[in-house]
Amino acid sequence: MATNKHENYEILNLIGYGLAKFDKSFINEFGFETKIAFYENIISLGIAETVGTVKNRQDLFDNFFDNGRKGWWQKGDAYIHRKNLIDSLFGNLDAVQYAETIKIYIQSKFTKTENETEVSPVSQSRFRQLQLTGREAELYFMHNFRVVKEFKDGILEDARFFGDGYDFQIQIANQYLLAEVKGVRNTNGSIRLTEKEFSKANEYKDRFGLVVVSNLESAPKLTVLFNPLQTLPLEKRVIETRQISYHSEFISW
Repeated sequence: MATNKHENYEILNLIGYGLAKFDKSFINEFGFETKIAFYENIISLGIAETVGTVKNRQDLFDNFFDNGRKGWWQKGDAYIHRKNLIDSLFGNLDAVQYAETIKIYIQSKFTKTENETEVSPVSQSRFRQLQLTGREAELYFMHNFRVVKEFKDGILEDARFFGDGYDFQIQIANQYLLAEVKGVRNTNGSIRLTEKEFSKANEYKDRFGLVVVSNLESAPKLTVLFNPLQTLPLEKRVIETRQISYHSEFISW
């Protein structure tokens, strides 16, 4: 399916977020006094084609910050899932730290100099997380799970760390429901269940909800299938993988 996603989608979102959250403090860190000069620099680097492309990214985030601008206020919270994703990765940085992170990313992707600043491993990991559909879908679910009537009065507990075949537990009175979240960029697409997820779905049946967050590119939609093994056609595929590890000798520590 065709998508309107810009080829520099992630960095444009980061720039728009920085402009909306930090305003002139953000562009000053790049050595510019005016937004127009900053916009033109972004164009010269090949990140965007027009001033409007950059400004639209700021408009997308303006509504979520107390900066005196309304941005695309008429769209309400339609794009807040993008802000929540960036918040989760970079929300604790101040204007200087955030701008420095974006500068290093731009340097590594769009400019080549003899004295390049190394991108820190943590920053590289954060940038990779931006591209993961699963993470964005999980954050969207965490902020919106109560719109699902079965979860409406529940208490959410994050279980992703355990890797036990489900992402979240939702407690409703004395009952426990499980949710496994999958993300789809557009309005259609396939999903897969791991063996652990399949086993957990088989064990909990009507108390296991497969949550598909679709259309992440624009306006996310939640679809929940309870007892998904009974309602969702699945084809079993066996893929052999090889795991490599390195072991030391037996040592007294």
